[in-house]
Amino acid sequence: MATFLLLLILSLSSTPSFSIHNFHQPFPIVEPDPGHTKLRLSRQGLEAIERINNPIASVAVIGPHRSGKSFLLNQLLSLSCYEGFGVGHMREVKTKGIWVWGTPIELDINGVRTSVFYLDTEGFESVGKSNVYDDRIFALATVMSSVLIYNLPETIREADISRLSFAVELAEEFYGRVKGNDVAFEPAKLLWLIQRDFLQGKSVQEMVNEALQRVPNTNGDKNIDLVNQIRDSLASMGDNNTAFSLPQPHLLRTKLCDMKDVELDQLYVTRREQLKDLVTNIVSPKIVQGKTLNGTEFVSFLKQILDALNKGEIPSSGSLVEVFNKGIIERCLKLYSEKMATLVLPLSEESLHEVHDKSRDEVKKVFDHQHFGHHHAKKSTMQLDEEIQKMYKNVILQNEYQSSKLCEALYTRCEDKMDQLQVLRLPSLAKFNAGFLQCNHSFDHECVGPSKTSYATRMMKMLGKSRSQFIKEYNQRLFNWLVVSSLIMVVIGRFIVKFVLIEVGAWILFIFLETYTKMFWSVESLYYNSAWQFIVATWETLVYNPVLDLDRWAIPFGVMLSVFIIYWWSYGRKYGSQWLLPLYRSNKNDRNRPRID
Repeated sequence: MATFLLLLILSLSSTPSFSIHNFHQPFPIVEPDPGHTKLRLSRQGLEAIERINNPIASVAVIGPHRSGKSFLLNQLLSLSCYEGFGVGHMREVKTKGIWVWGTPIELDINGVRTSVFYLDTEGFESVGKSNVYDDRIFALATVMSSVLIYNLPETIREADISRLSFAVELAEEFYGRVKGNDVAFEPAKLLWLIQRDFLQGKSVQEMVNEALQRVPNTNGDKNIDLVNQIRDSLASMGDNNTAFSLPQPHLLRTKLCDMKDVELDQLYVTRREQLKDLVTNIVSPKIVQGKTLNGTEFVSFLKQILDALNKGEIPSSGSLVEVFNKGIIERCLKLYSEKMATLVLPLSEESLHEVHDKSRDEVKKVFDHQHFGHHHAKKSTMQLDEEIQKMYKNVILQNEYQSSKLCEALYTRCEDKMDQLQVLRLPSLAKFNAGFLQCNHSFDHECVGPSKTSYATRMMKMLGKSRSQFIKEYNQRLFNWLVVSSLIMVVIGRFIVKFVLIEVGAWILFIFLETYTKMFWSVESLYYNSAWQFIVATWETLVYNPVLDLDRWAIPFGVMLSVFIIYWWSYGRKYGSQWLLPLYRSNKNDRNRPRID
């Protein structure tokens, strides 16, 4: 029993809320919420559409409040007011939201059996509604219809032209992309229907063309420029833009529902039949993403559009282009970000700007190829430029940071190098100059980016200061080192190696250094002497040259020299090696030495 009840509950829950048996009546498919700000779907109308398996086309009539839209639809469907769409003569709105006639008209369009639904829409500018609500009704009717009949009583107003910018943008963008199958949906064909008895000698097409002529704008008014852009767009629609005039059916408009065709103005009856033929000739199956839709697919498409409308993704006509371009802008910004992310920072400002320009141009080409709104995409273009500029500024900041980080590291490395050269064991101007040039060269080639200029200035100051300090101390350190070395060589030459020439040379060097400074009052005057220059040149050649860096090998050489001296002192004389060097000779142990006592 419990299982039976569970199955019964599941079966009841899966059954649609409405089960319609008579589809020969109008059904709401989109209704307003209580606040008349958003739209919601009605299950009745959706059920009437979902049952259709043929490709679907739809004819929607839009227009101002109390302009006769419902009566016109009944006339196109050959229905009376009592069996077709509800017609209201009072101030209260009869049609709310969007309604559909439940029984479609079956047509053979280009060999394809097509079901054509007729849609009635709530009029614009009625009491108690917001403009956003009107725009959403207009947007939904524009998107879901195959033919959009703009029902205008008497004449074309400026507001009517401005409102049509919505349909114009759709037509300009999507209609132009149908051939390449790169289309979200094919927009409706626009049919201007002007209900007027007298056109003052003008055809309705001439009237429409005159209304769409540009307005002179000698003062450069931005609003007039916008209106002229809309006029240009409408004028450029070509075959997608049709005008038709329909005279008033009778002077007693409140009695129209009770009149038969014989009682109506016969010119009206004739033109009405011509209008039926015109609609039949221009209607075509609804195309979404390059294919036709059956009933279920049409309802699914309608749900997507309605969700977008209520979320504000397809807002009023004035910002339609920007909304559709939102996704394209995001893709373009992602493409720009990917291109800039491949850069290895830091780069020079010129190189970075060059890459930025190249990436921006490529992104702009993609945007120009894909964006919506040939005439009204300025805001989207400006938004794209602004976002790209913001991203470029972030890249500039990253580049500045990486440049500062790299140049600081190079500067610190060179500063440490200069400090090391200041305390060489064996002072060498040649080695200092080599280190100086190496630092300067590496910094110049490796430091890139916007921080290079400031760090290059710091680098030059630091190198200049280090060089001046080194040169200032170089001669003094070399002088002191030579004095000490000469005394050491005297000791080595006399008491250890006992090599006369070493001792004599060391004494000459010591005497020269000491006597010269005493004779000319200062050590600094010695540095300009040619003999000193020769000593310096010889020193530099021995201490630092392409083959040997004596400062690096000073300790190993010192150890080797000490070992050699000790070895010589201990064992050199035992093996009769006096012939190797002119040593000091002593006759103390010579048997033939003459006696002096």
